[in-house]
Amino acid sequence: METSALKGKTVLVVGSGISGIGAVEALQYVGANPLLFDENEKLTIEEVQAKLKPEIHAKIVIGALSEEEKASVELVVLSPGVPTDTVFVEEFRSREVKIWGEIELAYEIGKGSVIAITGTNGKTTTTTLVGAIMAAFCEHVDVVGNIGNPYTLTASVSQEETVTVAEISSFQLETIERFKPRVSAILNITPDHLNRHHTMENYAAAKEAVCKNQTKAETCVLNYENSYTRDFGDRCPATVVWFSSERRLTDGYYLEGEDIFRAEDGVSERLMNIREMRLKGICNVENVMAAMAVTRAMGVPMETILAVIREFAPVEHRIEFVATKRGIDFYNDSKGTNPDAAIQGIRAMDRPTVLIGGGYDKQSEYDEWIEAFDDKVKCLVLIGQTREKIADCAKRHGLSDIVLADSFEEAFAVCVERAKPGDAVLLSPACASWGMFPNYEVRGARFKELVEQMEENG
Repeated sequence: METSALKGKTVLVVGSGISGIGAVEALQYVGANPLLFDENEKLTIEEVQAKLKPEIHAKIVIGALSEEEKASVELVVLSPGVPTDTVFVEEFRSREVKIWGEIELAYEIGKGSVIAITGTNGKTTTTTLVGAIMAAFCEHVDVVGNIGNPYTLTASVSQEETVTVAEISSFQLETIERFKPRVSAILNITPDHLNRHHTMENYAAAKEAVCKNQTKAETCVLNYENSYTRDFGDRCPATVVWFSSERRLTDGYYLEGEDIFRAEDGVSERLMNIREMRLKGICNVENVMAAMAVTRAMGVPMETILAVIREFAPVEHRIEFVATKRGIDFYNDSKGTNPDAAIQGIRAMDRPTVLIGGGYDKQSEYDEWIEAFDDKVKCLVLIGQTREKIADCAKRHGLSDIVLADSFEEAFAVCVERAKPGDAVLLSPACASWGMFPNYEVRGARFKELVEQMEENG
């Protein structure tokens, strides 16, 4: 469906969050008739209307759609949080109504070049870094997607010279149709969101879809040290550029000792020492190499890339140093919302650590995370729905100093009590925040607030 074909069409937008609001604005821009629907009966039409700009006009329906309203729908645009396999969505699919997501809608409307970055972990840091590098090279850059700025809000004002750098989740990739980035990247694929995708095969397939419309004329950056992405390399329709944190490559970007190299046809060039970076941890070395590969494929000179990397500060809530209080270093890794991400958090610690973990249950397993503690975790403080499940797992791995807290504030107080000068306190939950906080940002902000409120002498 071309953008011009959207004019006058009734388009159902499901979900009134920031993504849905962006979709409504984009649809009005192209002359469609948006119908904004949210099944949450606690909302009011007035509350949803207040989210829209005064010049945006959309019919708003709360709770349930009438049969007449359903029959009028010619396209459905789902917010990322809406599963694609619900009875509600299947009803429209059975009527042969197209099902799009925010990403597909924005791509159809937008102009310019697109960089698409996905992966289980590292997306936000890599996307932000790629955006900073591109902004140092060209004038019109939009950083959008799962990073908190809906792609639909920028697509309608993009120009041919615009470069859109998009962080894209597996949820968003389930509904793409013609989406075709100039450069894509799959940073890694590890178990996550299995409550939504049900199997690892489904989850991996959703991630791999980021480049399904690419050809050898476009580029896909892949992690050689992840079994899923390494296997995908042979099937990838785009030209693959590899990065590796564990071995020398004949082609691609790799880490050897403390130096990052770029190899081409077996000839290697040293690019930088990782101590020149402000980002810490092997996970961030991988993110940096991915960003190098992506931006070099976009034609950015290496000297520009390296200059931005040297000055780039860590992303908030991702192994973020907060402060030193009473001789204890506090780190906020609230974005560690799954075990693999949290493994990177604990690996970045170089001292005895009191760790806050637990939260919403996404049907994850925690053995590999616990194994990664490597005797660094002196006390594990657990919260939320998963606290007993994680505690049982930790005990099986020989960890005995475990505290179950009833609130986030209690967990923090236990950490302060148990930590000694020279130790670290790390919030890296390995779980989503839902049930205690609306998102990981609010959870991380609360942690930082509690650190700030500490007296220097306890």
